Amino acid sequence: MMSLATKYDRWHADVLKSDPVHADETSPWYRLVLEYIKDIAGMRVLEVACGRGGFSRLLARRGAVVCGADFSGAAIRAASGKAATDVPSGIHVNFIQADAQSLPFTEEAFDVVVSCETIEHLPNPQASLAEMARVCRPGGRLYLTTPNYANATGLYYLYARGRKPKATPGGDQPFDRVFLFPQIRKMIRQAGWDIIQTDGTVHQFPVWPGRNPVRAPFFESSRTIRRTLSPVALHYFVMAQKASDRR
Repeated sequence: MMSLATKYDRWHADVLKSDPVHADETSPWYRLVLEYIKDIAGMRVLEVACGRGGFSRLLARRGAVVCGADFSGAAIRAASGKAATDVPSGIHVNFIQADAQSLPFTEEAFDVVVSCETIEHLPNPQASLAEMARVCRPGGRLYLTTPNYANATGLYYLYARGRKPKATPGGDQPFDRVFLFPQIRKMIRQAGWDIIQTDGTVHQFPVWPGRNPVRAPFFESSRTIRRTLSPVALHYFVMAQKASDRR
């Protein structure tokens, strides 16, 4: 039987082959993180599930000392290859293959942890969130996004499951699961993080089977509107902090 790691190696290889120059860091969840992450110059930053490494390289260009980690060896090879050709000297970024549920770093090794669209693809997301807390210093920050299905897309997913019981929300990914925003918040708190801020991005409405959903960019036009509607956004964002008295 093919392992999950092998499946993700194949998936990343296919993604890279289909669009080798795609700028991963332009994804809506990364743009949302950038609104909140502010000045990170000199900080030690870990990106969990960095994929092809575009966002890790962007953070390094902003002065952070960045480590990008991913379960897939194919993703790490792609990230390292891109870094070798487009990262100027003096920029500190490296990539390592690692399981998000058992990170190979010492306690309090990082000031900031970034995890975008990751926990929904893990067999044990709670273990991963606890590991992120373990390797982050007291007072350090977590910037996390994950799909939220308390919205029209979630209703469409229920419809799809009714027609095809093995349907998954992500469709093409080897492993995927469904979360609602209260579950996301609960898991983060249980892992030892204090939630500081939440937000969300992408409001869309599936209107016809087999067709792309209709986006509603008006809901993104104002941060106040966006934050108010974050519980029904497709991508839910949480900024959290590791409390100083937690270990």
